[in-house]
Amino acid sequence: MTATAGPEIGRARRRKEDARLITGATRWTDNLQLPGMLHLAVLRSPFAHARILSVDVGAAVAMPGVLTVLTGADLADEQGSLPCAWPITEDMLAPPAPSLAVDEVNFAGEAVALVVARSAAEAHDALAAIDVEYEDLPVVLDLTAATADDSALVHPDLGTNKSATWVFDSAAAGTGTDVDAAIAAAAEDGVVVERVFRQQRLIPAFLEPRSVVVDPGPGSATLWSATQVPHILRWMLSAVLGIPEHKLRVIAPDVGGGFGGKLQVTPEEVLTLLVARRLGKPVKWTETRTESMLCAHHGRDQLQKITVSARRDGTVTGLKVDLLADMGAYLRLVTPGVPILGAFMFNAIYKFAAYRFTCTNVFTNKTPTDAYRGAGRPEATFAIERIMDELAAELGVDPLELRRKNWIRHEEFPFTTVAGLTYDSGDYEAATARAVELFGYDALRAEQAGRRAAGDPVQLGIGISTYTEMCGLAPSRVLGALRYGAGGWEHAAIRMLPTGKVEVVTGTSPHGQGHETAWSQIVADRLGVPFEDVEVLHGDTQVAHRGMDSYGSRSLAVGGTAVVLAADKVLAKARTVAAHLLECSADDVEFTAGTFAVRGTSTTMSLAEVVVAAHVAHNLPDGVEPGLDADATFDPDNFSYPHGTHLCATEVDTETGRVTIRSYVCVDDVGRVVNPLIVEGQVHGGLAQGIAQALYEEAVHDEGGTLTTATLADYLVPSAVDLPTFTTDRTETPADSNPLGVKGVGEAGTIASTPAVVNAIVDALRHRGVRDVEMPCTPMRVWKALQGKEDVPVALGGVHGSIDARGGAA
Repeated sequence: MTATAGPEIGRARRRKEDARLITGATRWTDNLQLPGMLHLAVLRSPFAHARILSVDVGAAVAMPGVLTVLTGADLADEQGSLPCAWPITEDMLAPPAPSLAVDEVNFAGEAVALVVARSAAEAHDALAAIDVEYEDLPVVLDLTAATADDSALVHPDLGTNKSATWVFDSAAAGTGTDVDAAIAAAAEDGVVVERVFRQQRLIPAFLEPRSVVVDPGPGSATLWSATQVPHILRWMLSAVLGIPEHKLRVIAPDVGGGFGGKLQVTPEEVLTLLVARRLGKPVKWTETRTESMLCAHHGRDQLQKITVSARRDGTVTGLKVDLLADMGAYLRLVTPGVPILGAFMFNAIYKFAAYRFTCTNVFTNKTPTDAYRGAGRPEATFAIERIMDELAAELGVDPLELRRKNWIRHEEFPFTTVAGLTYDSGDYEAATARAVELFGYDALRAEQAGRRAAGDPVQLGIGISTYTEMCGLAPSRVLGALRYGAGGWEHAAIRMLPTGKVEVVTGTSPHGQGHETAWSQIVADRLGVPFEDVEVLHGDTQVAHRGMDSYGSRSLAVGGTAVVLAADKVLAKARTVAAHLLECSADDVEFTAGTFAVRGTSTTMSLAEVVVAAHVAHNLPDGVEPGLDADATFDPDNFSYPHGTHLCATEVDTETGRVTIRSYVCVDDVGRVVNPLIVEGQVHGGLAQGIAQALYEEAVHDEGGTLTTATLADYLVPSAVDLPTFTTDRTETPADSNPLGVKGVGEAGTIASTPAVVNAIVDALRHRGVRDVEMPCTPMRVWKALQGKEDVPVALGGVHGSIDARGGAA
């Protein structure tokens, strides 16, 4: 146990995980093969809303290799209802959510029957032999229409399509003044701008399809799942199915991405567990890509009516948000809470005096929505950054100068916002100044003016997004006040092995973030041990018995801090033992780089020697137990607030609608950086998903509620060749909410990039009368936005098209 030269924190180490990932030595759930394992396949409804009149399984049962075929009626008494852990209001309406539909289907893709066979092929073949008779019911798809008094109902028993209405009002909360008064005053002697923005429906489209394997065991069951939340999953499965929690082990092996899409208790996890216990044999279910697109939960899907008021000098005075949020057909694990997270972020970095947020959650006959990278924060950032550009245009000022006039200055931190949050640290001036420098802002504005004057058919647009986000998804008391069913704390344990090696057990559950590497770096620095001597264990509820898992950019800020606290406990006990062995006071013992020393002397003892002494326990102080193992739980007293400035330059062909991203610069502040290489990867991935929302991706349903983008040929996920080169940099203002000074980074790129791109597109076309282009900003939509404007010529071509490296999609 010899300490490494130089600190580990801040070092751009390659990830420990990558060796197995790139050599095919991964432990994906679908790789698991158990003796006698059976395979499960699911029959799904082709209708978005229909009554199930009958299900004939006779022909399917007779198919080769089939052991059993089950319907919702067969499992009705034991399947329970899928959990919703976020009842945002006391009167929230939440219909029962069966894993297997019994009497009625409410979205296309809902499970109606299952087949268990000796092979996956035989199970899938038998699905075609199941005969289901349906009776069509009215389909509800449009958000606005769904709220009308005469709308058809997704769940007639509820009597409405409105699940809940949640309101935050700064005047009522005591965090600000009355927004109606602010808007009325601005209407008399200021400026009021109102816009409606649409957040299209998105699909997480994670790389690894969902998969579940269950070994029922003789006395307890083990469930492997491609999940982000093994601890929450175990808890919820026990609660839903009545299985004693100590008789259920959940393991998340290597997980190939999630983006919130695997923050769920899925119907298939419930069904696979029930079937395996019923048959007494191991059972596997793995979805197809189309099943993943069709049935795994979707994200976003909101209508945002935004009203902003300001004085004539550009000082913002009020912000009103009226939101319709599409829940889909059912409330999944955190579905109702996703738009509510955005409630605290619409005000962003700006000093509004008055604010009101009203959100109505609405049922439709579509796949349920839930968390998707950013979960409420991207939606809020998009709206506020778009409306700030619209306000700047109304006032005739540079949108960057409007932001500077209204943002929180660095000397004003900590700052309590109109939404009631206290931002602990930040320096928006520094991040913006660096971004402007890297971007060449003034030169691009000059070029833009020249192109406009020349009537160039390819116009240049400049988009700005100055964002912050609340992440870490803690403290628990705040989550409780928001009626969230889980806590926000995290747990870690450190095992000091007698050979000098270290095992770190974490309650976080990585699925691509690099926890094994970052946690090893933290422990190596804290304990003065080699990076290579640290092993990180996670994702198994029998090994990591406590945890709240990974989502919401919480892992490092909360879980990493728990690791630090556990390491500090190890050192505190080791210091006591070392003092005893060195025959001195613990106050005289110093610790540096893995070695204890008596202050003012040359007497030393390595941590490895203390570990062995504590393990054999031949000579310990009175009252000290053998071993140096320690664990800790961390529950922060505030969120963390990363921020940054993203600048995007687009070239828009006014004749074809094609959008090309010419330049993209982002300067983010994520606090202290543990591993710059991992941070850079997270930023690049986030940018890709945010740009994808702006230009490419959209889940589209036809008039009958059928998803028409259920393959990757139809749902346009961009690849590296479809994206620009990113220029990235960082500023650093450490967080005050944790001893590492870290802030979240996993969602920042996604949150900031979408409005930067759309603002750039609108900026390129604003002088032609365009105020908005609905996302995704495909060539067709851009071209159509230009039509109807008096000075817009008829386009000559490029109306249709598919994904293209030069920008946009039709």
